[in-house]
Order: sequence, then structure tokens, then C-alpha cells
Amino acid sequence: MSATSWSSPIPAASRSVMRPADSLKRRIVVAFVLFGLGASAFFAIIAAIAVEGIEVQLVDKRLEAAVAWAAPRHAAGLEVDMPAGLRFHRNEAIPAAVRGLPAGVHKVDVGATRLHVLAGRDARGSWVLVDHESDYDKIERVVYSMFGAVFAGFLLLASLLGGFLGKRVVTPISALAQAVRSDGVPPALTGRKDELGVLARALESHTAELRTFLDRERHFTGDVSHELRSPLTVIMGAAEILMQDGAAPAARAPAERIYRAAQEAAESVTVLLLLARAPVLSSLPPVEIGAVAAEEVEKYRLLVGAKPVTLSYLGGPELAVRAPRELCAAAIGNLVRNACQYTEHGSIVVRLLPGRIIVEDTGPGLPAAVVATLGSGGAPSSGSGGTGLGLALARRICDFLGGGFAYQPCAGGGSRFTLSFPAG
Repeated sequence: MSATSWSSPIPAASRSVMRPADSLKRRIVVAFVLFGLGASAFFAIIAAIAVEGIEVQLVDKRLEAAVAWAAPRHAAGLEVDMPAGLRFHRNEAIPAAVRGLPAGVHKVDVGATRLHVLAGRDARGSWVLVDHESDYDKIERVVYSMFGAVFAGFLLLASLLGGFLGKRVVTPISALAQAVRSDGVPPALTGRKDELGVLARALESHTAELRTFLDRERHFTGDVSHELRSPLTVIMGAAEILMQDGAAPAARAPAERIYRAAQEAAESVTVLLLLARAPVLSSLPPVEIGAVAAEEVEKYRLLVGAKPVTLSYLGGPELAVRAPRELCAAAIGNLVRNACQYTEHGSIVVRLLPGRIIVEDTGPGLPAAVVATLGSGGAPSSGSGGTGLGLALARRICDFLGGGFAYQPCAGGGSRFTLSFPAG
């Protein structure tokens, strides 16, 4: 089968649903929120260090200064007149709730009251200085509450700002994607001065160049196919005259070969013309794939007449496809003819399964180089004949019809081709 290249029209843009995790706007919002969390954590650490430092200066240093004044006077037996809220106790006079504390500043909860206690020891024994009326804990709670409110507001502001910027960024991109999907970019996007305008202008230019190239190739294929129809009709007519009764026997066999070749070339022209015109498949009547496959099997049965090869069509469940009948026949007949041409012994089986048709043979199979290129749609052909489509175009016809093309080597040798079609 010979490979004849052709280019399909630009397919419609994919309309797959975007997952939330793939949304650019979501990523922008998450980035801003993470930035807000990081900044809040950093400032929280700084605030905690500052609050603790202030506590040392306002409470601990105050207690130490009071002890430095009261301890000597108490040791000398003098009256100790402490500032309001402070109480100095020594030895047995130390309250049980604060007795036995190691040296240093402590926070002791007595009921619902938190006391700041400075404990120590000198030559006369243990002592404690208790602050009963310090309001620093209340101030500390107020400060931390204010910091918490600020941090919560900062996170809210970060999420709102991220959502706003995400919308400002994503909305024009979505509009550009919709415009490209609709085969045109509005001037509002191409006239922008920012990077989005540069992207819109580049897409518009590239799309115009690609559309021009594809239109030129489509028109060329259509024109050539159309121009070939007339000479092929003349050739087939002349061959029919040579094949009529009364013609010389020596000329009859060559005339039949000329007629078959011209007929196959005409079928190839019809296929190329259909591909160039790209008909709307949904508007076409359903084609029964089983009937097409049976016709192609009977059409090429003569190719295995002199070989020890059995060609059979096993049928199967009904399968109707909305597609040009010529394209379906070309894709199936190409595989059947290729199998008949290269299978020297064994069998060739064509059968229908739900949603697909299978052509299986016991021939030599495909070379490794051809198998390696099947997935890319650029598979070369081997031999010649049929409608001149080749494996690559058979695959592309399936793609054009919205179906699938698959190859699988058989365990005992041979090839198994599967053409899947969407139900009509």
C-alpha cells in the first residue's frame, strides 16, 4: 500500500473541564495566601519576642529593683514599705502557694489570679517578692488578640488581593482562549500594550498563516482530485469499449487491467476529494459497516484465488456510522487488499465486534520500523495497490471519522488491525 499524505482541517479546540487544582486563578490565590501565612508567621515570631522583652523590662526588672531596695531594709529589721501590689516575704512568712520556688522570676496561678513571683536566697534564708496587682497579663492578652486580628485581616486581604489579581490575569486569558476557539481574536485583545496583547497578536498571526496554508493545501487537493475525474472517466470508457464482445482476445485482458486500475484511481480521487471538502459527519445518513465490509471482502476475493489462503467474513453485531460510505470502504478495503496481497498461506478473517471491525491475517506481519511509526500517524506503506491510501491514511481516515486505528501482531505470525467507529 502506498502512503499518500494529506492534512486534515484544524480540529476544534478541546473543551475538557478544567480541574480546580489546574486553575491559574486558584494558584495565584494560593500563592498569595501562602505569602500571607509566611509573613504572618514571621511577624508573629517578632511580636512574641518583643512582647516577652517588654515583659522582662516592665515586670522582671521592676521586681528586681524592688527586691534590691527591700531586702537590705528587711535584713536590718527596718520597716519595709513596699509599692502598691508588691509583698515581700521571708522564710516562714512565705505563703504556701509560692514556697520552695527556685531562684528567679516565676508565674504562679492561684485560683483565677496569676502572680508574678521573684524568688531568691541570701544569708538570712529564702525570700520571695510577690506582685499581686500586675496588669501586664491582661495587656499581653490584649496585645496578642490585636496581633491575631491583624494577622487574620492580613490573610483575608491576601486572599482577596490574590483573587482580584487572579481574575484580572485569568479573565483576559480565558477571553483569548475563547476567541481562538471561535476562530478569531477581537481587536480589544490584539490592541493591548501588555504581554497579553503580544500573545494575542502572535496567536492571530500564526493562526492566519496556518489557516492560509491548510486552505491552500485543501484547495489544491480538491482541485487536483476534481481535474483527475475527467481523464479517468475517459480511460474507463475506452477500457469498457475494448472489453466489449467482439474485441480482440489479446486486448481484452490488458483492457480489464486498465479498467480496474482506473476504477481504483477514481475511488482514490473520491476519497481525497471527500477529505478535502471535510463534510459535516452529523448531517450524513448512517452507513452499515457490516455491509461495507462484506462488499470489500467479495471485491478482493479474486486476489487469493490462486493461493492456499481462505478469505472469510464472519459478520457480527450491527454497526452504523455517520460517515461517507467511500471513506469507510477505503479504510476497510485497504486493509483487506493489503492482507490478500501479502498473505501467502493460511487465512484472512474479517469480523465485526461491538463498535469495531477487525481484519486479521496470517501473513508476514509488519516490519518493526513500520510498527514504530504507527502511533505517530506517519507509517510508511509497503507495496502498492488498493486505493493507494496506505496505513497512515487508513489511520487518518479513522481519526477524521472520530474513530480509532490499532495494530497488534498475532502470536503465531500475522497482523491484527482494529478499526473502531463511533456509533451513528
